[in-house]
Amino acid sequence: MTTTSIPDSSLDHRDVSLDIVGMTCASCANRIEKRLNKIDGVTATVNYATEKAKVTVDGDVDRGQLVDAVRAAGYDVIDRATPLGTDADAPGTGTDKSDDGATAALRVRLVATALLSLPVVLLAMIPTFQFDGWQWLSLTLAAPVITWGAWPFHRAAWVNLRHGAATMDTLISVGTIAAFGWSLYALFLGDAGVIGMRHGFSFRPERGMASSQIYLEVAAGVTVFILAGRYFEARAKRRSGAALRTLLELGAKDVAVLRDGTEVRIPIDELAVDDEFVVRPGEKIATDGIVVDGNSAIDASLLTGESVPVEVGPGDSVTGATVNAGGRLVVRATRIGADTALAQIARLVEDAQTGKAQIQRLADRVSGVFVPIVIALAVATLGFWLTAATTGSATAAFTAAVAVLIIACPCALGLATPTALMVGTGRGAQLGILIKGPEVLESTRRIDTIVLDKTGTVTTGKMTLVDVAAATDTDQDELLRLAGSLEHASEHPIAAAIAAGVQARGVELAPVAAFANTEGLGVHGIVDNHLVVVGRERFLANDWSIRPDADLLAVRDRAESAGRTAVFVAWDGAARGVLVVADTVKDSSAEAIAGMRSLGLRPVLLTGDNERAARAIAAEIGIDDVIAEVLPADKVDAVRRLQADGRVVAMVGDGVNDAAALAQADLGLAMGTGTDAAIEASDLTLVRGDLRAAVDAIRLARRTLGTIKGNLFWAFAYNVAALPIAAAGLLNPMLAGAAMAFSSVFVVTNSLRLRRFRSVAVTAA
Repeated sequence: MTTTSIPDSSLDHRDVSLDIVGMTCASCANRIEKRLNKIDGVTATVNYATEKAKVTVDGDVDRGQLVDAVRAAGYDVIDRATPLGTDADAPGTGTDKSDDGATAALRVRLVATALLSLPVVLLAMIPTFQFDGWQWLSLTLAAPVITWGAWPFHRAAWVNLRHGAATMDTLISVGTIAAFGWSLYALFLGDAGVIGMRHGFSFRPERGMASSQIYLEVAAGVTVFILAGRYFEARAKRRSGAALRTLLELGAKDVAVLRDGTEVRIPIDELAVDDEFVVRPGEKIATDGIVVDGNSAIDASLLTGESVPVEVGPGDSVTGATVNAGGRLVVRATRIGADTALAQIARLVEDAQTGKAQIQRLADRVSGVFVPIVIALAVATLGFWLTAATTGSATAAFTAAVAVLIIACPCALGLATPTALMVGTGRGAQLGILIKGPEVLESTRRIDTIVLDKTGTVTTGKMTLVDVAAATDTDQDELLRLAGSLEHASEHPIAAAIAAGVQARGVELAPVAAFANTEGLGVHGIVDNHLVVVGRERFLANDWSIRPDADLLAVRDRAESAGRTAVFVAWDGAARGVLVVADTVKDSSAEAIAGMRSLGLRPVLLTGDNERAARAIAAEIGIDDVIAEVLPADKVDAVRRLQADGRVVAMVGDGVNDAAALAQADLGLAMGTGTDAAIEASDLTLVRGDLRAAVDAIRLARRTLGTIKGNLFWAFAYNVAALPIAAAGLLNPMLAGAAMAFSSVFVVTNSLRLRRFRSVAVTAA
């Protein structure tokens, strides 16, 4: 998918994504990246696995300059100018069809060359199969394999040569042509073409007369193995990007819009902001919006990983691509196209996949100089064996040099990081975890302290009726009915919590007359011919001369010591009870804290509450360290103090006042249920409001980083170990080709194991 269209006019301070065609290894990506970065005002990152260039343009740079730079390097750009959010722009629709076609063509080439090469290899490996003239049949079968079958390598090598560069295709092309050319020399000018000629096969190259040795099985076998590696690599790369394609395909394709009270079904791209549309049970919500009419439960599991449906009603926000699991809804569209949450999530995921971690940049630098070094090493190997005092064998020299060329192809280095990133970030998106960039992975490894904002992070962020205490001579249901009826007429959050709590207990509300509100203190009105007063103690005492008794005051004191809010209820001139409301701890918070400790993290609760209330909540969820009575503006200072003490700090928050602290922390995690400012300042966004998602995010990031390091170790270790063996003349070139192809497939397959990552919430369930 293209992050933004590339207009013909100049681009200023914009991020552009280019779809690159023709890359075959990390060296290709490295060369394109260097070409783009030579343009003034351009900063580019090219990713071989995703076949994309992420370009940041600053200044007067037009589209033609970017495309010309890519073409000057010997590659091309898919010309796509469809805005983000449309079907044509989504992976799986646009370029993915051509990807499927390319993969199918590669499969045809692989099958054909394999069928032709099998007899060639068998004849060379099993002397009993060698009849008179077998070598000429081998030549007939191998010729189309080395010419047509290996043509993609030869073509790429020629393009690279024209641009003064060398890649892994150069190594493969030179190696197969050398083996084929040597065989032609031996057949037509040497002794290998004599009818009745026989020779055996060894895992180690055999020394003998150069003119009697043919290497058709090497040229054909290497071609088949490399094509097989490319084919399985292409299939695996498509699987590694499947999460992003699935994410983008979640959106609805059409929508039932209300026009003058009548439903009219239109394509999704014709929907406009402020249009009202209908969502029936079982249908996807077409775009982000606000419920205008109806009540239902929304299943957001495909987008957020949250398995429990969320109840919504008029005034509640809903997200596009989630599923209406209950009743009929009428929704007013607030965001469409590229502005929707789904499109923004996809953009974050793709940006993370296109970026490069520091460890990948090291691998790119190595692969950039690796090919010339290998060619020089192959020439040195050839010269050494030709001049060796003990042998001087041209056959041994040739086989060793070809084995060096084939075994050293650094494609596994180029795939090690991006494939793991693609799978890891894609799996994260499925679980409601958005990793903003590959550099975030390094941060997750180093953190040892995690600071948790209380409200909205550890707690629900919404007031709830948690306790009811009636006076000795007062019926509790009567207390709830009169207080709930009066509070239902108020819009204050505490009043709404009381009214909702009363209704949840099955108590019916009564009509209210003469309602009045005293801001910040309380409310009063007539309910069932009673003058009911609900509010703070001083409101009852100063305005109504009502004094609560000692038992009710004791309830108030206990509530406030636990960080809760106590509201007094009185009618007919006497205090009748106390209602206690609180911002309750999320059910999953204690489990999340335990998970953080298991990762070696030290949790710290950060809150503006008083010390006693903060300690009560911390004790409930298992936190020992508390920083209380912190003003919103001072949160960043609290993070700095921890860093000054030598801590590497992660911060989890959701509010505007958390944004600075999230940016200051070594790793910022924003709850996706929070504000845009907090999300923008963070490194990781947790789409779910469940704190266990923070544990999942750190686990997944660390697992992804571990996979990258494992991939790079395999790729480096493979080349370091194999090159001396090949140079020593101990490796048949055909087996070298098989081993090289396997290394790439291994790296990609190892990355695909990240698809099996499971959330702690799912595991616990």
